Amino acid sequence: MRALSRPIFVFVHGGSSNARAWGPLQNELALLGYRSHAVDLPGHGDLADSPAAYYRQPQDLTALAAAPSPLRGITLQDNVKHVVDTLRRLDGRGPVVLVGNSLGGLTISAVANAAPELLDRVVYLSALCLSDPAMLTEAWDVVDDNLLDALAARITVPGVDEPGVARLNWRSAHGDPGLFAELKAAIMADSTDHQFRLLLDSLDPDENYAVLEPGALVQADGWGRVPHTYVRLSEDHGITPAVQDYMIRKADELTPHNPFEVHTLASSHVGYFSRPRVFAEKLIDLL
Repeated sequence: MRALSRPIFVFVHGGSSNARAWGPLQNELALLGYRSHAVDLPGHGDLADSPAAYYRQPQDLTALAAAPSPLRGITLQDNVKHVVDTLRRLDGRGPVVLVGNSLGGLTISAVANAAPELLDRVVYLSALCLSDPAMLTEAWDVVDDNLLDALAARITVPGVDEPGVARLNWRSAHGDPGLFAELKAAIMADSTDHQFRLLLDSLDPDENYAVLEPGALVQADGWGRVPHTYVRLSEDHGITPAVQDYMIRKADELTPHNPFEVHTLASSHVGYFSRPRVFAEKLIDLL
């Protein structure tokens, strides 16, 4: 660490999510005396002009499909600029630990490539870490029995004319007990039904999968200069442990001089929302 002061945790959310997902974990860290900041990536969260039809009940699916996306035209580099600007505002206020979950791993990787000097550690909470161009274009040599892909296809809103954007109707699960149970099993099986309802209501409908591009690949001369930790989530049915291990191994091949520090938690994909104290204690243990 660059200083003796306690670190500042900066959180980057996953797909269809926003800064609100980190609230329970931030509260736990505050109780333990640690500062944190949760980023809303461009087109996400409270300031995004999300489709009004998504929130109305009963839903008008035709209107939902036709509504413009707040992610129109947003790129991975827009995400990177937004996070780097945040890090520059924090520079000099203490060591910075950048933490990402799920799809947010692509952004934290690209940020570490762009501004390694602003970071003291990068932490992946079962987050995507791509280290080989073939990982963008070819099938991975790993058995992926995740539960989420098929469910995401079931809640995708058809007829959305936004290049690179997927619109998922998470709120439809409230009226379908079977779908609710399946989504909970895939994303946050270690929560109560009430906690999972809160998570569903916090999610944004739109996500920009155009961020799966070469700029998201970790680079040895950028990201490889920053200490990095992978927290495996052994009960994750969204990004399975086998996929997590594959990404760790591939990244370590790129930077054998600076391999991942690997830890494991018995947790679901978004366990930091349902069991924030466990994650707060783990993050502090990494320091």
